[in-house]
Amino acid sequence: MKHYKQLTREQRYQISGLKKAGLNQSQIADEIGVHKSTISREFRRNKGRRGWHPKQAQELRDEHRKNCAKVILQFPPVSG
Repeated sequence: MKHYKQLTREQRYQISGLKKAGLNQSQIADEIGVHKSTISREFRRNKGRRGWHPKQAQELRDEHRKNCAKVILQFPPVSG
């Protein structure tokens, strides 16, 4: 079973360069070694009003990660 790994800052800049070079999403995915749906999700989830940009995408990722804190459940002590 493969485990998901988030894209790195370097991969986002690599995606940007490949996109500017005219490669499509499948070609970009093959080039950086991820599934084509990863590229599709990256463009969909991390775009701003003026499209997808690597710096902005990384900032959005960091913000989402910060807001996604792990929930710790605390139960009241059992009285007996």
